[in-house]
Amino acid sequence: MGRHSLPHASAPDGAGGRSAARRRTVAIFAALVLAMAAGTAVALSNGLSPFGDSCDGEDMPLRVAASPDIAPALRTIAERARETGIRTDGRCLDVRVTARPAHEVADELTGPRGASAGYEVWLPDSGLWVDQVRASGTAPALGEGGEVASSPLALAAVPSAAEKLGWPGRTYTWAGLAEAAQRTELPLGVADPDRSAVGLLALARLGTSAEKERPGGGTLAAGMARLLAGHTEDGDEQVLASLPRAEFGADKGDPSGNPALIVSEQAAHRHNTGGFAGDLRLFYPEDGSAFLDYPYTLVGEDTLTARQTRAATRFMTLLGTGDSLALLREHGFRTGGVPPKPAAARAAGARVPQPYDAAPAKAPTTEEVQATLGLWAITVKSARLTAVVDASDSMSAPVPGKGGRSRMDVTRGSLLQALSTFKAEDEIGLWDFARRLDGPRDYRRLVPAQRLDERSDGRTQRDRITAAVEDLEPVSDGATGLYDTVLATYREAAESYGLGRFNVVVLLTDGSNQDPGSISRDALVKKLRKLGDPLRPLPLIAIAVGPDADKRSCEEIAAATGGSAFRVEDPEQIHQVMLRSIMAASRR
Repeated sequence: MGRHSLPHASAPDGAGGRSAARRRTVAIFAALVLAMAAGTAVALSNGLSPFGDSCDGEDMPLRVAASPDIAPALRTIAERARETGIRTDGRCLDVRVTARPAHEVADELTGPRGASAGYEVWLPDSGLWVDQVRASGTAPALGEGGEVASSPLALAAVPSAAEKLGWPGRTYTWAGLAEAAQRTELPLGVADPDRSAVGLLALARLGTSAEKERPGGGTLAAGMARLLAGHTEDGDEQVLASLPRAEFGADKGDPSGNPALIVSEQAAHRHNTGGFAGDLRLFYPEDGSAFLDYPYTLVGEDTLTARQTRAATRFMTLLGTGDSLALLREHGFRTGGVPPKPAAARAAGARVPQPYDAAPAKAPTTEEVQATLGLWAITVKSARLTAVVDASDSMSAPVPGKGGRSRMDVTRGSLLQALSTFKAEDEIGLWDFARRLDGPRDYRRLVPAQRLDERSDGRTQRDRITAAVEDLEPVSDGATGLYDTVLATYREAAESYGLGRFNVVVLLTDGSNQDPGSISRDALVKKLRKLGDPLRPLPLIAIAVGPDADKRSCEEIAAATGGSAFRVEDPEQIHQVMLRSIMAASRR
């Protein structure tokens, strides 16, 4: 989930991905420096140096919540500041660092007590957490001061597993690494992407790599997600703890554990220099590694006092001094966007020709992150999904830039791509609709929802769904019978609710309701609310395709069920939007 850099630590161009956020960061940083300069001038005018020799006077406390991997280094820097008498506004800078997993802080900041978080600075391991908190719309204002350190992700393997994979001479892409681990039957451990930036970034890179390497890469990406799901740990520390004890001589009679892990370079360095019996070997993906970027983040920047802001800025600039940067490197972090020296790389487990000095891969966009979490949601929890597809005549309209392909042509391809991400135990059904499509009814149940591995007449449910999607065609002169269709499909989905599953209805339409004899929109919304049950959540996700789709109606209909509505101009975006919306709905 690198992002930004302090003036002393410029990251490579490829480490970014949030140009608007970067511009905002520069502006915030400039304001903070001016504030600190003003505070220093005040201190000097009163005969007080901001760089005293001891701290026996009044303190200026600064509370910092930091990712557990970087917290020990920050504590040492804070202790040195105290010992050497670093001051702000003439007061001794008293930095109190608390180790807090980033997902816990993110949940806290977006919760009801977010405005009184209890710390002025947050230093998560990735800017993805900052983006997530900002996107909630309910958290206190956050200001980023820049990247404090960075660390790339890699596949770490115990010696026997590394030998199987051909370390160090063999290099792989992200997709190649996952396939090699599967081929050699090596359990691949990773932290839960819902709770770990390492897990989320790894899953995002695996998906991107799969889509580049294979036509229809969605199937491969889904398979990789399932591979990881079988060996997922709660957090980053638990991943390291899952290493096989027998490999390192701790318990030769216990072969269990994960001999290969996706971790940060810093975590591998910490393991290898921590007195364990054996070292981890690192594989760096040749198609670009994702980076943790440790953004220095002000919490409630619009409510901090001037002194708190100057104290936060003082500590931020202290982290950029030569001594602090050297200490961070001693702890296995990278600084300034510069690869480690050969000796430091070897300590972490890197060897040539592994591309440990390659530029960072482009950071995933917010949309890509949401789609990745959506894929994860349907990977770790079985789904029951009913897809409802508009078959009105307007779906025959050509899509600009698609070589004459119609909306229905492109929609079919996107639906098949989405289907490839679902597991055998997921239950999927398919309806289509147009006015008077089936006698007096505006809708038609093409394939009732069943497990995808369910067999009948020599075919699986996946085969039946695939065939039905391929056969979808617009109805000549068919109008859009939207409202009656929504009520019928939602009622059936509620009546056939799958306990213990993530239940959802996905509606695809490119028009507005054109059945004058149907239920009204207001009456439909009331009925949908009545059908809803808080103990059996059933969100409807409405995807409005093209410029003529009635997005307002889609929004009202979806909101009545706890779902959401999206507009896409290009039907090829349907697959990504489905995954993003499933992620949002599953979290609610």
